[in-house]
Amino acid sequence: MAVYTDVSFEELESFLAGYNIGAPLTFKGIAEGVENSNYYLQTTKGAFILTLYEKRVRTEDLPFFLGLLEHLAARGIHCPLPVRNLAGAQSVILGGRTAALFTFLNGVSLRRPEAGHCAAAGAALAKMHAAGKGFALTRKNALGHDGWDELVQACLPRADEVEPGLADLIATAHREITANWPSGLPSGVIHADLFPDNVLFMGAEVSGLIDFYFACNDAFAYDLAVMLNAWCFEPDVAFNVTKSKSLIAAYAKQRPLTAAEREAIPTLARGSALRFLLTRLYDWLNHDPHALVRPKDPRDYSRRLRFHRKVRGVGEYGL
Repeated sequence: MAVYTDVSFEELESFLAGYNIGAPLTFKGIAEGVENSNYYLQTTKGAFILTLYEKRVRTEDLPFFLGLLEHLAARGIHCPLPVRNLAGAQSVILGGRTAALFTFLNGVSLRRPEAGHCAAAGAALAKMHAAGKGFALTRKNALGHDGWDELVQACLPRADEVEPGLADLIATAHREITANWPSGLPSGVIHADLFPDNVLFMGAEVSGLIDFYFACNDAFAYDLAVMLNAWCFEPDVAFNVTKSKSLIAAYAKQRPLTAAEREAIPTLARGSALRFLLTRLYDWLNHDPHALVRPKDPRDYSRRLRFHRKVRGVGEYGL
């Protein structure tokens, strides 16, 4: 159970007194999640998600994250909507943690999305990019290409403990990617973590986008590259070009890619793979044995990175 902070019934009652959402009927912890404590709440007026922010999300970033969700929801994007309390606040203190209440979205995330699901998710990403226009707040991508140095230096000394040759792969790829990183691409608010478990489906249709806690301002095409890595590799880490082609085509139908964006896809895909390799490797090497959640295997992304480094043109992604 990935619930780090328990909420007593008395605390819940006191919390709900500040909202106009009815009386509680069901309240239970949600097993999914890595860094925050999440609860499912059913009241006489509907269903909600209660999130208590633990260590990953900085309190000073919450106005960006919560404000972005309100901005996107007002423009037709199906995402969790923060429920403001009777005083108009988006967040409060509960159980010694900053907490926020959200509307509940119906749908399921898919472990093995098909090409049609990839297309639907790609279209949803493009619509999100368009809807983010005009959002007043900005947030730097803390895990962008110019912020990898510290992670690289922290991981290199022990990288080969995880996979032989991994230190050399990281050091070489880091030099190559940062030296060739594109500039001047169309940019705006991106999700930066739109993995399959952050997209909800009802049948073949996307019913919601969730977990915006890496959202920031960066190149739109980088967000697309994150999805290529997250959606278009099979469990054996074989690249599925049919899924890639479907995802990119559906995205581009909503927001056509510029020539510069198309040419940048291989570099952005390598960069995305390196970013997730580094964060997973760091967590793997610095894992607390008493933690409730086991870190993800970084080798899934070393294999992705090796694939992308062999790519010689955008045609290999189905463009």
